[in-house]
Amino acid sequence: MRQTTTKFQELLNNLDVLGLNKMYAYLPEYIDQINGQQLSFTDAMLELTNTELAWTQSQQVERIIKRARFPQVKSLSAFDFNFQPSINKQAILGFQDLAFLEQHKNLIFIGSPGVGKTHLAIGIGIEACHQGKRALFINCHELLAHLRAADAKGTLDRNISRYARYDLLIIDEIGYLPIDHDEANLLFQLINARYEQHSTIITSNSDLSNWVETFQNPTVTAAILDRLVHHAHVIKITGKSYRIKGAD
Repeated sequence: MRQTTTKFQELLNNLDVLGLNKMYAYLPEYIDQINGQQLSFTDAMLELTNTELAWTQSQQVERIIKRARFPQVKSLSAFDFNFQPSINKQAILGFQDLAFLEQHKNLIFIGSPGVGKTHLAIGIGIEACHQGKRALFINCHELLAHLRAADAKGTLDRNISRYARYDLLIIDEIGYLPIDHDEANLLFQLINARYEQHSTIITSNSDLSNWVETFQNPTVTAAILDRLVHHAHVIKITGKSYRIKGAD
């Protein structure tokens, strides 16, 4: 005997085909509330569609965060500002409004290893993703390796253009290892392409005055710093390392 499909089953099937997963999951509950006159049809549909929209938006944010290639997902709310009193907490939290992105300003975090530079950079980057901005996190020497390879293949311009288009580019650990003359020139080309167009966050364990030793080229160092610092907030962190926080 052929089984008859009810209109309710047809409705569920339509929601499934349309990919409206949250409406599919919650529909029976809301139908019960409508039948029990706890909700009007309009109110129920509004709540169902709001749930679906919220889920869709959260999935979109998750995709944006995944494409940003953060090594870990860390929020500013999880940062222990009490452990690092040298940091102006309100100033850091103020970056969450992303006004610095709109103004094409850079953020430069300077401090010894382990003081939280990368955590802060990631936290701001995550917030940018939540607000729909295209971000990319990359270690400085990984970035330079990509640019060297592109230069060897004759695709440098295309690769620089790709990196230059991100709303926010986070370059982690400048100064951790020496940068040779050719690499410094490649980095300058990228920084120059982003200058006054998009924002860059830099983390470095070396004071800006010592970057000439890192880049081993005073002329290129001056050119890079000129473009990075012209529109920038420089945040120096002078506290202890989080990695030895519990060692005392």
